[in-house]
Amino acid sequence: MQPGYAVSVARQAYLWGWPMVNMINRRTAITKAPHAGKLNGVLPAAPLSEVGMLSDYIDPAQTFIACPNQDVVYGLGFFDLDKEPVVAQVPDFGDRFWVYALYDARTDQFADLGKPYGSKPGFYLLVGPTWNRDTPEGITDIFRSPTSLANGIPRVFQDDTEEDKRAIQEKIDQIVFYPLSKFDGKMKTVDWSAAPDIPGPKSEGKAETKWVIPEKFFDQFQEVLDTVSPQPGEEAMYAQFRQLMAAAAKDPEIKKRITEEAVATEKDVIQLFHRWEHNGVPAGNGWNRSLNNAKWGLDYFNRTGTSKSNMFDNKPNETQYFYTDNDAAGAQLEGAKTYSITFAAGEEPPVEGFWSLTLYTEEHFFHPNDLKRYSLGTKNKSLKRNADGSLTLYAGAKNPGGDKESNWLPAPDGKFSLYIRAYWGKSGILDGSWQPPKIALA
Repeated sequence: MQPGYAVSVARQAYLWGWPMVNMINRRTAITKAPHAGKLNGVLPAAPLSEVGMLSDYIDPAQTFIACPNQDVVYGLGFFDLDKEPVVAQVPDFGDRFWVYALYDARTDQFADLGKPYGSKPGFYLLVGPTWNRDTPEGITDIFRSPTSLANGIPRVFQDDTEEDKRAIQEKIDQIVFYPLSKFDGKMKTVDWSAAPDIPGPKSEGKAETKWVIPEKFFDQFQEVLDTVSPQPGEEAMYAQFRQLMAAAAKDPEIKKRITEEAVATEKDVIQLFHRWEHNGVPAGNGWNRSLNNAKWGLDYFNRTGTSKSNMFDNKPNETQYFYTDNDAAGAQLEGAKTYSITFAAGEEPPVEGFWSLTLYTEEHFFHPNDLKRYSLGTKNKSLKRNADGSLTLYAGAKNPGGDKESNWLPAPDGKFSLYIRAYWGKSGILDGSWQPPKIALA
């Protein structure tokens, strides 16, 4: 494999393998937790084979995961399912929306577990690709991950009232994941409101924690090839990647060249995925929407784009995402201006679950503000509608005042983006016939 050819394969390998190296490094960081708790006081974390849960919305100060929402209570944990299967407890959530998103090393979801699937309370077993034993007594169902490395992110809807925050605690405290060896058929309980803070590495700057270091990528890439089996049709690509790694191991010049290519690809390709115009497909009125989210298959571009911009989407039938950096005229959204986003009567996102409009900084995080308001939608009980039944929301750095304040999303002075979530969408969301509203200057 001559150096020029090695470099061309290296760029493809970097684009393809970026999400999986990202997963490996998140697992390594999160599972250093000595016990379940909150990393740096803001992010759920736990040792391998466990899940840590929050007891309220995620702290707006966190920068570990880009594009979080303020509609659900989150959990997070990583597993080595060939080492030992994991039991996921499901309490009785009643009418409340919930879903346990379970991801393999490729960031594909491998299970249908949540309210959209009519999942019943019980004990669900998560197993790896080599599991071949009988179902243990007391287990409700089994979900098999195609890779040993997997992670879980429970999401449970919570509205913005103090009453609902109190009501949700009993259910949240029964969301517990643990190794199969600890399963006794009894529902375990953890007081997640008392989860201890866990000191951890601090993020630098305002951007997301840098999970993929291009200079180290090809030192980690072999683990991906060894632990993530090819999908049908990928065998030849894997052979090329293995040949690349063998050549780099023998020839320091090739290793140097492909490392330089990783650095260049990060700058020329990966960084640009942070712009919403390079993510998904057009959704109308200047917005883009997700495509194949968490069911990527061979859609390497959208998988890597999502891993860069908003890791850990839900599957399309669970959630659809609409996002933009620009107004309807194509101009960058700027906090110095005030924008109106009007949903005509009956034209809010058609969902069985809930919807929200979230405002993010240009780094894809929440903007600190005195109202502590980062999103508006189903969860909000104080939204004011127009006389004709339509709903107008406002975004900008300046408070529009009066009756408009309840419908206002505070923005930074500079650039920002907007993001619509539609959980458990109806046909208009799923088939693409529903379009997000125009973003106009107010």
